[in-house]
Amino acid sequence: MSDLPRDFDVVVYGATGFVGALVAKHLAGHAPAGTRIALAGRSAAKLADVKSRLNVDWPVLIADAADAEALATVAARTRVVITTVGPYAKYGRPLAHACAAAGTDYVDLTGEVLFARDSIDENHELARSTGARIVHSCGFDSIPSDLGVHVLHQRVEQDGAGELTETTLVVTSMSGGFSGGTIDSMRNQVDVLKKEPSLRKVAGSPYSLSPDRHAEPKLGRQSDMDTIPASEVHPKLRGRLAPFVMASYNTRVVRRTNALRGWAYGRGFRYREAMSVGASPLSPLLAIGTKLGLGALVAGLAVPPTRYLLDRVLPKPGEGPSEKVQQNGHFTMDIFTTTTTGARYTARVRAKGDPGYAATAVMLGESALALVLDRDALPPSEGGVLTPATAIGDALVNRLRAAGFEITARKV
Repeated sequence: MSDLPRDFDVVVYGATGFVGALVAKHLAGHAPAGTRIALAGRSAAKLADVKSRLNVDWPVLIADAADAEALATVAARTRVVITTVGPYAKYGRPLAHACAAAGTDYVDLTGEVLFARDSIDENHELARSTGARIVHSCGFDSIPSDLGVHVLHQRVEQDGAGELTETTLVVTSMSGGFSGGTIDSMRNQVDVLKKEPSLRKVAGSPYSLSPDRHAEPKLGRQSDMDTIPASEVHPKLRGRLAPFVMASYNTRVVRRTNALRGWAYGRGFRYREAMSVGASPLSPLLAIGTKLGLGALVAGLAVPPTRYLLDRVLPKPGEGPSEKVQQNGHFTMDIFTTTTTGARYTARVRAKGDPGYAATAVMLGESALALVLDRDALPPSEGGVLTPATAIGDALVNRLRAAGFEITARKV
């Protein structure tokens, strides 16, 4: 981050949206006294309404997502920008670039492979030159995955048990609403791939976010849509695991972390994500049904007639569940690995709150606060387009634990 004086510590861009307002609410209740926070967006009236509902006296900044000059001014006035304005491929590139140029740290919620790849290509070296930490995916995509493997590796390294090899994250339990923003991001990526089929190779590569794809180890096929015998992950698990809808993005983030750290997890580190559908005799059918359902959703978004029908029933951007549903949500993710010494380890990331809303607001807000308030505890970095683990690391682990998250690792 640049040492130039700034007017604000944190600017929440997109504070009038559903998730943006939740992040602002979290900061209003948890940021230490004296933290200089501002709200930003394109509507002064809507921002004033957010301030009134939160009962805060924070300044407001007006900037349209397409106004590069206004976004540059926002970036230059703050130490960290939080943005919830997506789909990021449509609306996010100018702000990420403005922050990289201004030496301003940046956090977002993207789960879009092509946007993240474009940001790496456009902003990584620029952010290194200014010291900015551009940190994509600081919500349910992809903090549980990235920090879960981070603490797993730490425990293995602490025990001197070798390197990670076959590693699988299992969504053990989850309850919450499906994000309209996530659906809109899926729509946008489907549209981009239809217009530019050549990008399918980038989107489908397991190392699509790697700093150097040619330097990655050749580990064979790594699919995100397989059903997996649970006992293959750990001998005590039963049933069959289904594909996890976020795996095609989260796995790329975790692999980028490994590469940015010089493959510290291991050159033989293979990572995948799956979802438990129970251990009953019906689990194989449920797993296959989940796989077919995910494939049908993507195919349906690509075909105009079914796209029209899906658009009428799927959640829309800016929509979200009731406060009761948000508070009753939860998630548990268990990560299993075998090391090069043959030892088995597991990590767990668990939290209360709807994963895509209440819990995500905590993760995103605490990511920004860590970048502002915990500078001495951050991983060493010259800046760049980083991941949650490489940009914030233990500073964020500690903050999330203090916020009620379970983030643990142990030998089994």
